[in-house]
Amino acid sequence: MTDVAAPPVTPDLAAAAAALDVGQAVIDSAVGRLAEHGIDANQVLAYDVAHAAAALMCGRGLLDYGSKGDDEGRITAAFIADALADLGAKLFGREAEWGVANDALDNARNFVATYRASDFLASLANTDGPRHLGDDFEMVQDAFRRFAEDKIMPIAEEIHRHNGDIPEEIVTGLAEMGAFGLSIPEEYGGYASGGASDYIAMVVATEELSRGSLGAGGSLITRPEILARALEAGGTEEQKQEWMPKLATAEVMNAVAVTEPDFGSDVAGVKVTATQTDGGWLLNGVKTWCTYGARADVLMVLARTDTDRSVGHRGLSMFIVPKERGDGHGFELTQENDSGGGKMEGRPIDTIGYRGMHSYEVAIENWFVPADNLIGLDGGEGRGFYYQMAGFENGRLQTAARAVGVMQAALEAARDYANNRVVFGENIAEYQLTQAKLARMAVIIQGARQYSYEVAKLMAKGEGAMEASMVKAYVCKAAEWVTREAMQIHGGMGYAEEYTVSRLFVDARVLSIFEGADEVLCVKVIARQLVGRHNADK
Repeated sequence: MTDVAAPPVTPDLAAAAAALDVGQAVIDSAVGRLAEHGIDANQVLAYDVAHAAAALMCGRGLLDYGSKGDDEGRITAAFIADALADLGAKLFGREAEWGVANDALDNARNFVATYRASDFLASLANTDGPRHLGDDFEMVQDAFRRFAEDKIMPIAEEIHRHNGDIPEEIVTGLAEMGAFGLSIPEEYGGYASGGASDYIAMVVATEELSRGSLGAGGSLITRPEILARALEAGGTEEQKQEWMPKLATAEVMNAVAVTEPDFGSDVAGVKVTATQTDGGWLLNGVKTWCTYGARADVLMVLARTDTDRSVGHRGLSMFIVPKERGDGHGFELTQENDSGGGKMEGRPIDTIGYRGMHSYEVAIENWFVPADNLIGLDGGEGRGFYYQMAGFENGRLQTAARAVGVMQAALEAARDYANNRVVFGENIAEYQLTQAKLARMAVIIQGARQYSYEVAKLMAKGEGAMEASMVKAYVCKAAEWVTREAMQIHGGMGYAEEYTVSRLFVDARVLSIFEGADEVLCVKVIARQLVGRHNADK
């Protein structure tokens, strides 16, 4: 038990910034080692550096937030101390591998000792901190929170337990709210005006829907955004006029078909082919992990248009592939065409969580796609990889927002249970250990949330590609810990399906896998970008 009524420790943001500098010097040294000795020969180091760098970057992004009030400052100090302690755990005994002395973090030791102290952390158990959203974004938050609580939460458990479909009234309800038009420019029937507000509104909406349910809410608005961004990057004006208004109103819902059974993040190896024929293209091959593939009206398909496989990703193109809606538990579609008929069959992939959207392995045979549906037309041949990346960059930011929503739901569930569960004559919320866990959850969530806002602002300026990858890596891994501890606070009941926290736990597990598996994202994307920046600064 603990008494947390003592005066709170005053946050010292100057000391926080100085401690971050100490940690950053360690990161910089390790990145220099990777630049010298190679990433692929040092993948463990690259992975650890990527995660440590992401946590410190989130911490640095919190400094401005921390200056806005005492609670904000204490959250910021606690977050940074936690990030530095995690860096210390990665570094201990491996200093030579990182290229630093054994005392490399000593100048941050006093800061970490102060703001990781058990009593200090426990004192934050009920301190979420304000979000500091403007009035417009608070309206967005309130609207989507009400929708999630009124429409999504009452059905979320049923969808999860029975692997059910998302009801159409959820789709139509979100469409009426304009959710699918948040990333569509105004001139194409959406609500995006081209500024930072577009990205922040999407982050806010995604978090609130994911708080209701990751599978039945938070992921619905991601797919149209991925296609919209791809069209923005390479679509012709006619294609934008054709598809974006339909995406904005949910007249057309899309799924993304990029991954293949033998090729996940390594899209350069894609085997699905698109062969030119009269009036269009014939698609053949197999895609997997095509989420929402049955309900979708179109698939965004990455296919090989150049038979010379040695050209790698430069031989890939992106297609908008119309299809009929299929059954959520599998579908088989046929198509009449001049090549003897086409076939598309979707086999459902049963998953432990993230239910409602449904994922499929989709076998495509001689499926005809009109020439007008090649994104960019002739100019788009060989550019599909770049259009996909344009869509997925913001998808990573959205995935971070989804993780924040899942974590927020887990924190609320854990607090509620802790305040109502009596053990040895006292609510478990009064135990120091419980308080420290709840505090760390709240600190991680607010830190992740605030940095997501910062990344949104960067992306609005055409920047932030690396930061989007980093916030995704940090937040999605953090979500596993937060939901696990929320489940642990529930004790045995956390393992029971009747408590929401069990769903949140299995849903969180997918976040480090999709939109770029954690290992690939860290080693092949973040570490390479860190090394690239290091070399550019030399």
